[in-house]
Amino acid sequence: MSGGRPASPPSAGGFLLAKVHQVSGRVFARLLREAGDFPINPAQGRILFALWRAGRPLPMGELAAETALEPSTLTSMLDRLEAAGLARRSPSPSDRRVVLVERGEADRALEERYAELSARMTGLFYGDLGEAEVAAFEASLERILANLEKAERELRA
Repeated sequence: MSGGRPASPPSAGGFLLAKVHQVSGRVFARLLREAGDFPINPAQGRILFALWRAGRPLPMGELAAETALEPSTLTSMLDRLEAAGLARRSPSPSDRRVVLVERGEADRALEERYAELSARMTGLFYGDLGEAEVAAFEASLERILANLEKAERELRA
C-alpha cells in the first residue's frame, strides 16, 4: 500500500501476449498436422514466410531479427530446412563474412499451401474483430514491439 491506497494490480498485457503466443502456436501446429504431409513446424514456417515476404536472400542477422529467433536456434532450424531442400545458405558475394539465406527449390510448392493455412489461422486469430479493431490492435503491437526492441538495445549497451 502507498499512501493508504492499495497498489494497483500489475497489467496482464504481457501475460496475455504470452498465452496468445502459446495457444496460437498450438492451433497453427494442429492446422499444419491436419494439412497432411507438411514438412515444417510453425517456427520453420516463420523463417520461410520471412524469406517469401522479403523476396530476396536475407543475411542471417536480418533473418534472425525478422523472425525473433536466436542465431543458434535459427542455425539449427536452417540445418533442417536445408536438408529438406526448403532453404539454402551461401556466402554473400559482396562480403564473405555474411551468410545469406535464400529460398530452396522445394519451398516453392509449399508457399501457396502455407499461405492458405496462414489465411485460415488469421481468420481464427481475429475471429469477429472488425477492421478498425484489427488495425488498432496491430498498431499497438507495433508500438509495444518497438518499445521492447529499444529496451533490448539499451540493455545490451
